Amino acid sequence: MTTTKRLRSAHITQGAARAPNRSMYYALGYKEEDFAKPMVGVANGHSTITPCNSGLQRLADAAIEAIGQNGGNAQVFGTPTISDGMAMGTEGMKYSLVSREVIADCVETCVQGQWMDGVLVIGGCDKNMPGGMMGMLRANVPSIYVYGGTILPGRLHGKDLNIVSVFEAVGENAAGRMSASELKQIELHAIPGPGSCGGMYTANTMSSAFEAMGMSLPYSSTMANVHDEKVASAAESARVLLKAIELDLKPRDIVTRQSLENAVSVVMATGGSTNAVLHILAIAHAAEVEWTIDDFERVRRKVPVICDLKPSGHYLAVDFHRAGGVPQVMKLLLNAGLLNGDCMTITGKTMAQTLADIPDVPPADQTIIRPLDKALYKEGHLAILKGNLSPEGCVAKITGLKNPVMTGPARVFDDEESALAAILKGQIKAGDVMVLRYLGPKGGPGMPEMLAPTSALIGAGLGDSVGLITDGRFSGGTWGMVVGHVAPEAAVGGYIALVHEGDSITIDAHQHLLQLNVPEEEIAVRRKAWKAPAPRYTRGVQAKFAFNCSTASTGAVLDNF
Repeated sequence: MTTTKRLRSAHITQGAARAPNRSMYYALGYKEEDFAKPMVGVANGHSTITPCNSGLQRLADAAIEAIGQNGGNAQVFGTPTISDGMAMGTEGMKYSLVSREVIADCVETCVQGQWMDGVLVIGGCDKNMPGGMMGMLRANVPSIYVYGGTILPGRLHGKDLNIVSVFEAVGENAAGRMSASELKQIELHAIPGPGSCGGMYTANTMSSAFEAMGMSLPYSSTMANVHDEKVASAAESARVLLKAIELDLKPRDIVTRQSLENAVSVVMATGGSTNAVLHILAIAHAAEVEWTIDDFERVRRKVPVICDLKPSGHYLAVDFHRAGGVPQVMKLLLNAGLLNGDCMTITGKTMAQTLADIPDVPPADQTIIRPLDKALYKEGHLAILKGNLSPEGCVAKITGLKNPVMTGPARVFDDEESALAAILKGQIKAGDVMVLRYLGPKGGPGMPEMLAPTSALIGAGLGDSVGLITDGRFSGGTWGMVVGHVAPEAAVGGYIALVHEGDSITIDAHQHLLQLNVPEEEIAVRRKAWKAPAPRYTRGVQAKFAFNCSTASTGAVLDNF
């Protein structure tokens, strides 16, 4: 590889004063000629903590080899991960969102501390994606994201299974709708090997958003981890990155307000996770791009849901990939005037150039990706609600619902465990509105996901008839009458902290309303009596997160000073 510009790494490798630095590189096997080559970071999220990340090493190996073959020096470092699926429903889940910030810090720290010329980030589980992207944007050196790939579906009785199948089976078993032996069989067959959770859940939502953003290669966001094309894509990503280093094409040249709109449009079109709202707000903050929670509602109103994907639909990411994946969806949106085609991508092509050879219509032999005139829903599925319960805004996922409007009595829980127990014991009835609070960014801390209670509601047959609101988050696998990211959160005295058992609450996605139907005089009395709870953690990473994090409506970031 040749480059016409001075490399960043010259700060640490060139000149007589850097002889001690070079001596340490020699200990790693470097030769004199290597100091003229770009130093390319490989942020490797491989771990044996979770199947999401257990298949990343061969992708890292392919990228490392391609970097060496194409004139670069690979500098490998690790990033941590938390398994949302394993931590779900436990205190450990409160470390999930925290890990996003830790991963971002790891990428930024290594890239900046070692004066790397570029970085290739490889990740699998949910927070690997936004964490890696935030680190790339902070460092702002030529960068590319390599998604670890989706998991293949499990199979039982001729039907596809995934991790959400197991969570929902727990609810069915508790409701007496499934035997213990059938639950055990689902448990044993749901997860066949490595890869990230298989529906349009958070990992696949964010990987798709990154492809739409222009920061990952076409088709790479929906490949299966175990397939050879994923390895080939990792190697090609490394080659593309070296070209970007030569061109000095950086993340902030690519991640703009227009490309973020492209990403959100794809999230809406594919029926993606509510977590995309939180993470794209954080990514925009890292990129120093103006993007607010109201922009999601603006995009939602013009972009229809055209993909029939789980959790509220029928198909998995591997099916989506075979049907044409993100490029096919983007071409449909581009032709409809719903995509910014002049956005730059990491390949050096504009998005319109990238999509030039993609068919104008989806394959006729499938129903996963639909033409816009046959959309599943005329508008997007992630609605931003406001009202006295959430004046800063909150997120409702409204696909799969017969009627996204209800008013009912509040069933109040100050933790997830007691809420789950009430569902499993049959204490929650149709028409109830469950309120799970003190689970926000500061209150959790860490804003845990509520897949266990929401799946239990689905399993009990209450998905359409019971509302659930929380200042915490929802898994990408959640669907039903659920509203998350309520802000201000309970821990800072938001209205959600003042709800009493039996209060009337209205959820109205048509009117974009989340309302506590209690007179303001009574609210004022309750506010005077309310006291902020003592911090759950006073030391360590959780305490630091709780002290520094911003509100969910701005992405729950730690550096919004």
